[in-house]
Amino acid sequence: MSDGAHARPLTAFGPDFPFPYDEWLNHPAGLGAVPEGRRGEEVAVIGAGIAGIVAAYELMRLGLRPVIYEASRLGGRLRSEPFGYDTDTIAELGGMRFPRSSAAFFHYVDMLGLQTAPFPNPLTEAAGSTVIELGGESWYARSIEDLPPLFREIAEAWDGALESVLHLGELQDAMRRRDPQAVKRIWDHLVPRWDDHSFYEFIASSPEFSRLSFRHREVFGQVGFGTGGWDSDFPNSMLEILRVAACEFDDDQHLIRGGVEQLPRGLWEREVDDAVHWPSGTSLASLHGGAPYGGVDRVSRAADGKLAVVDSASTTRHYRTVLATCQSWLLTTQVQVEEELFSQDLWMALDRTRYMQSSKTFVKVDRPFWRDVDQATGRETMSMTLTNRLTRGTYFFEDGPDDPAVICLSYSWMSDALKMLPHTSRRRADLALEALEKIYPDVDVRSHIIGDPVTVSWESDPYFLGAFKGALPGHYRYNERMYRHFMQAGLPEAEKGIFLAGDDVSFTPAWAEGAVQTALNAVWGIVDHLGGASDPKNPGPGDRYAELGPIELSP
Repeated sequence: MSDGAHARPLTAFGPDFPFPYDEWLNHPAGLGAVPEGRRGEEVAVIGAGIAGIVAAYELMRLGLRPVIYEASRLGGRLRSEPFGYDTDTIAELGGMRFPRSSAAFFHYVDMLGLQTAPFPNPLTEAAGSTVIELGGESWYARSIEDLPPLFREIAEAWDGALESVLHLGELQDAMRRRDPQAVKRIWDHLVPRWDDHSFYEFIASSPEFSRLSFRHREVFGQVGFGTGGWDSDFPNSMLEILRVAACEFDDDQHLIRGGVEQLPRGLWEREVDDAVHWPSGTSLASLHGGAPYGGVDRVSRAADGKLAVVDSASTTRHYRTVLATCQSWLLTTQVQVEEELFSQDLWMALDRTRYMQSSKTFVKVDRPFWRDVDQATGRETMSMTLTNRLTRGTYFFEDGPDDPAVICLSYSWMSDALKMLPHTSRRRADLALEALEKIYPDVDVRSHIIGDPVTVSWESDPYFLGAFKGALPGHYRYNERMYRHFMQAGLPEAEKGIFLAGDDVSFTPAWAEGAVQTALNAVWGIVDHLGGASDPKNPGPGDRYAELGPIELSP
């Protein structure tokens, strides 16, 4: 590493588009300006998840009037679900762990003064202790040094493969230094090399893993290290995984105390005193009379050239610009979008986006009893648990030794999540408890449970149809089409004015940072479409796209 490489922390500075979103957000010149005659103009925003709310908040500050449509619930997949009437105890059904490298996301967390804490991932101080159970055999650990050599060999092989094959250290050095040309030089070489290869193929063929046994790859997939097993991601493009490693999304993760849903709701309610056009005290909530409009049924080009949006109450409104932040499949299943609004190439990309399934089951308990220490062994009663059983990952959350606490009995993905799909919340909890009773035969978890379990399967929700995107090998071209759509100067007139944002449009699906960054791209695009511009002292993502934009692969 070069001298000073660690002078600033690593953030999600690319790697596909190394633009400094945090610096753009914090610059005193602001995000740009729209012509005076456009001030107060309405902009439709479809979806009130974090992408929609961030975009709406910044558009409001620029003097536009965002009109938010939401078919389900404000916050999207940042969903903090209370246990019945106890609103102080919550289950994080969507995003629940947020890496500090998510600089644009934490810009808003810090702005709202939300409190964070380290997430209790396996083998971290926040978890306290970890139990790994495979094939009926259990290991208790507080650090990786407490585990058999097999696990250290896996960790060393993974780190070694990333470095020897992908030159991760050099890439991260360039990201830390905020050297966009160096980032692009390295990343643009990796994209065509690894887009066509799966994660599992990378693992199986790397020299570091190939000299180890199949058992090493199997355990890496089942329980992994760091935040857990990787086998759900084995079919994905290696680029998808490399981005996670490059941005350190799997490291230094935090939770939001009181629930992450406070973030979108906080931006919804936040009164601003620095907005163009709007008086001090204006908020998104006040512009909407306290609630967003309902869902959108149809978007089409009207006779006046504007975009006609028909909501669930059959009310039609016309807009020069529309921002769709819902998951892309909804543009073909829930919202009737006129085909001419997108190119056939873009429709292909939107439709071929592949979503991963995810299931979680939570219970509220009377206290964090897992911290009780067995006097005979000196071990905690229960630990953060990784297993190849149905539960896969079990996490424990607490506020104090005598306060009610929460157990995420099971967090699973893909085929394991689908095993839960047909079952009621009670049956899901029973299945998870039966699995945990085999690992902890002397612990009566059931005696501590209060009330009913809380659960989610995002793939069964008609407004989501899956938890997050998981790009397959060969999907880079699709992703690049969706990502650059905010650059509309070269589009046919019939396709201008409708924008896309959300983590599935980003190159980092499943991470809130991707949703925030694409929302900011859309803000730039909307301002540009309406005749506005960035301040020359603070160029936006579109101003630097020709220089820094993602590499385009040949058709």
